[in-house]
Amino acid sequence: MTTEATDTQTLTVTEAHAGKRLDRYLVDALPELSRARARELLDEGQVRVNNRRMRKGDVVSAGDTVTVQGALPPKDFSPLPDPSVAVTVRYEDAAVAVVDKPAGMATHPLRPDELGTLANGLVVRFPETAAVGYRPREPGVLHRLDTDTSGLIVVARTKAAFETLRESMRAGQVNKRYLALVEGRIAAEGSIEVPLVPHRKDPKRVEAVTEHVRLRAGTKTYPALTYYRPVRPLGDYTLVEVELESAFRHQVRVHLATLGHPLVGDTLYRGPVLPADLGVTLERHFLHASEVVFPHPVTGVEVRVTSPLPDDLAAVVGRLRAGT
Repeated sequence: MTTEATDTQTLTVTEAHAGKRLDRYLVDALPELSRARARELLDEGQVRVNNRRMRKGDVVSAGDTVTVQGALPPKDFSPLPDPSVAVTVRYEDAAVAVVDKPAGMATHPLRPDELGTLANGLVVRFPETAAVGYRPREPGVLHRLDTDTSGLIVVARTKAAFETLRESMRAGQVNKRYLALVEGRIAAEGSIEVPLVPHRKDPKRVEAVTEHVRLRAGTKTYPALTYYRPVRPLGDYTLVEVELESAFRHQVRVHLATLGHPLVGDTLYRGPVLPADLGVTLERHFLHASEVVFPHPVTGVEVRVTSPLPDDLAAVVGRLRAGT
C-alpha cells in the first residue's frame, strides 16, 4: 500500500483477496477501518476501483487498484472521558469491577470523538482502566454486549487482574448467564453447538453453519456452544435462562433463532413483535445478561454477581404473567 496524499490511500488487490466483496476487502486490507466506516466511505463515493465508483457488494479481482479518499480513523484510541455516562456498579474491589450496561448504550466507541458509550464512563469512574484491556478503546473490558442487550460486564482494574481473568475465560471458568424471552414453548433444557460465521451478505448479521449453509472455501468458522433452560412459560412465549462460557457476536440470538425460538423483539433474526393489545411495547430484543460467575483474579474465591431485569423487560414479563 502506498500513500498518494494526506487523505488518499491506494491499494492493489492480491490473489488472497480476489473474489471478496468490496466492503469486506476494505475492512481486511485496512484493519483500522470499521465496517460502519467502510460503508460510509462507499456511500459517500470516496472509494474507487480502477478509477470507477463501485458498490459495496461488488467483487474485487486480483490486480485491481483500489483508491480510498478521506481521513481514516486512527488504528486505536482511548475513549474520551464522559462524566454524563452513569456507570452502575454491581461489584467492586481493587482488582475488578462488574458493571451493569443499560440497553441502547454501546460498550465502546468506534470513533475517537464518540461519547456516550460505557467505555467513556468507565475512564471517569475507574481512570486506571485506561491502561488495561485488549485495546485502548475497551478500557478494562473482558467481554462486550450488543448495544441493545442490557446487563453485566466484567471490568479489570489492573493489568495483572486482566491477564488472570482472560486466562480464566480461556479455561471456561467464567460463566455468563442471560435471561431471554423467546417465541414459542420450550419444555426442556438443552444445548446447541453450531459454529457461527459473519453473514455472507449482511455485515450486521451472523449465521449458524448448518447443513444448509454453503461457505466459500477457506472461510473461518467459530465454534459456539449455548446451554438453555426454560424458566417459565408465558403465553405464546418462554422465558429461558441461557449460559455461555465464551461467546461469539450475536451467539445467543442466532442459536435460539436456529432452534426456531428467536428472541422477542429481535427483528434482525426474525423475532416476533409483541401484540399491540398487550399494553406494553418493547423497543429492543429481550436479552439481559443477568449473572456472571468467575474466580477472583487475586484470591481465587468464586465471585457471583447478579442483575435484575431492567424496567422495560420486567414490564413485559409482568403483563404476560397477568394474562396467563
